[in-house]
Amino acid sequence: MELIGVPAYQLVRSLGPPLVLLAVVAVLIRRRRLARPGLLWAAVLAHLSAAALPYGWLLLQATAGVTGTTLVGLIMTLLQPAVEFGAWLLVLGAVFTRRDDRPRDAASAPSAPRGRDRAPAVRPR
Repeated sequence: MELIGVPAYQLVRSLGPPLVLLAVVAVLIRRRRLARPGLLWAAVLAHLSAAALPYGWLLLQATAGVTGTTLVGLIMTLLQPAVEFGAWLLVLGAVFTRRDDRPRDAASAPSAPRGRDRAPAVRPR
């Protein structure tokens, strides 16, 4: 971490909570039956990537020699909250969607064709 100018404790301090959240969500997904576990996995991984985004950017700057560009720094400053916002939207999608566990039976399925394919009704005389 000294390559990018960040002390190791700072990395643990900012990446530790998302990693703990990842472990807790993994336990919850395994124990509970969630409607959309894929959305929750995507949300937690997006949260972790948002936390790691500044370090990835610093590593890219250090290895490529692209330093001192304020426009790219501004884009990165706006990109991290956008990724975090996307993670929260995924969490809300996972929480508010429901799984349809009801089996489809013959009574709920449509029995007669509708529209033009339907046979003409016969009037009683």
